[in-house]
Amino acid sequence: MKKLLMKPSIAISVAILCSVLWGSAFPVLKVSYDELQMSADDVIAKMVFAGLRFFLAGLLVLIFLFFMNRSAIKITKKQFGILLVLGVIQTAFQYYFFYNGLARVTGMQGAILSSGGIFFTILAAHFYYKDDRLSKQKVIGILAGFSGIILANWGQSLTLSFQWDGEGFMLMAGVTSAIATIMAKELATGIHPFAITGWQLTLGAVALLLIGFPQLEAGAIQFNALGAGLLLYSAFLSATAFALWYSLLKYHQAGRISMYKFITPVSGVLLSAVFIPGEALTWMLVVAFVMVAFGIIIVNKK
Repeated sequence: MKKLLMKPSIAISVAILCSVLWGSAFPVLKVSYDELQMSADDVIAKMVFAGLRFFLAGLLVLIFLFFMNRSAIKITKKQFGILLVLGVIQTAFQYYFFYNGLARVTGMQGAILSSGGIFFTILAAHFYYKDDRLSKQKVIGILAGFSGIILANWGQSLTLSFQWDGEGFMLMAGVTSAIATIMAKELATGIHPFAITGWQLTLGAVALLLIGFPQLEAGAIQFNALGAGLLLYSAFLSATAFALWYSLLKYHQAGRISMYKFITPVSGVLLSAVFIPGEALTWMLVVAFVMVAFGIIIVNKK
């Protein structure tokens, strides 16, 4: 795995794949809320839905690892404590904020606000790592990438209103994502990347379900065939994206790899245009892709 992921072409391809998978979560969740008839202000239903998704995702990763490298699943008590904290921050806290915040903003606003995690990660890496400082190139790349995100969403019902349980929650999801990225790189050393993914997803999901299920009102989530299919897909995308992402973090700088997350909101816009009624492609979306690509090239240019 190390030999493969150390190759620039492979690392870039994997980072882009992860970002596209995460981008697909925006239309998937928006459609899921409608299909499952979840109220926008039902916090508990969102917690339970998130818990189900990530519990399934964690089990998928652990089952895969069991057959591929059984010994890698085993962890010490100290490692369990680290993964429990990581799971609470990365899965329980982040997706509590993300699921409930996204319910109160448009998909386009959510895509823009989700990019906050990129900035928080790069800034955190600048202050935490001596070899991952901000540079003129990186600043230009960040500005170009964020400009692309704004262009991608221009004119799509973007407003300047601010709600703590809407836009505020989306920004908090970015903060928790940045904290978890640094934690995973620093504290989870010596643990197989897939084991990190499987355990933290499962443990974080259990926390969400233990809090959510006892408070879930009858009929708050109405499952149908499409809703169940979307839940399974979202579990699959989480298992795949997180497992690959933690593998990348093991061998590459957090700040540099996080730049590729600029593709997430842009792909979220593109997929929303395809799958959500009322969303349409514009010429500015094409310009946005160019800006994001330019930002990535500038950051990684030696």
